[in-house]
Amino acid sequence: MTFSPRDIAKMIDHSLLRPELTREDVIRGCQIARKYDTATVCCIPSDVALCRSELKGCDVKVAAVVAFPHGNSTTATKVFEAERAIADGAQELDMVLHIGRLIGGDLDYVRADVRAVVEVAHRSGVLVKVILENCYLTDDQKRAGCKLCEEAGADWVKTSTGFAKGGATLEDLMLMRKAVSSRVQVKAAGGVRDLDTALKVREVGCSRFGATATEAIMEEAFRRARHR
Repeated sequence: MTFSPRDIAKMIDHSLLRPELTREDVIRGCQIARKYDTATVCCIPSDVALCRSELKGCDVKVAAVVAFPHGNSTTATKVFEAERAIADGAQELDMVLHIGRLIGGDLDYVRADVRAVVEVAHRSGVLVKVILENCYLTDDQKRAGCKLCEEAGADWVKTSTGFAKGGATLEDLMLMRKAVSSRVQVKAAGGVRDLDTALKVREVGCSRFGATATEAIMEEAFRRARHR
C-alpha cells in the first residue's frame, strides 16, 4: 500500500520533550509541526500554553506528557497534572503508568491509576495514550499492561518514553497490537528516525509514532511522492 505524505504527517507526534529545550526551541518545533501538518506536538506541561498559542489556527494538536518520564507520581498528582494541561490547552495526554507497580503485579493499582487520568481527560474530550516503557518489562508484563490500559479506557498504548534504555521494536508493536482490541490504538516511541521505519511501524498496526526527526522523515516522504 502507498501512503501519501499527509498520511505520514498525521501519524507523527512531533516530540518537544528534551529537557534542554529553550522557549525558542519549542517555538521552532511548533513551526516544524505546522509546516508539515503533523498530528500533534508532544510537549512538557510547562510548554502547553506556549504550544497552543503557536499552533493557533492550524490543525496540529497539543499533546502533553503526564508523570513523565518515570510514571511514579501519585495518582492525585497525575490527575492534577492532567487537569492543568487540559486547562492550558492540551488535546491529548501521554501518561506514564506506574512501571514498578506493574512489574510487582499490583494490577489493581495500575488500572485505577490509569483510569483516574482517563476519566478526567475524557470528560473534556481529551484522548489518552499510556506509556508502558517496554524495555523494563517481560512480554507477559507488556500484555498485562496493555489489557489494564484497555480496561481503564485508554485510547492508545505506547511503547516507550524515549528516555529509557530502549525504544520501540517491531516485535513489541505486534505484541501490543494483539494484546488489545481494535478500539485501542498503538503508538511507537523511541527509534523512529526515518521514513522506512515509519512505514514499518504503520504496517504492523501503529497509528502514531513519536519523532524528533520530523523534517527528515517528511522531506523523504515528499521526495518519494514526486518520483512515483
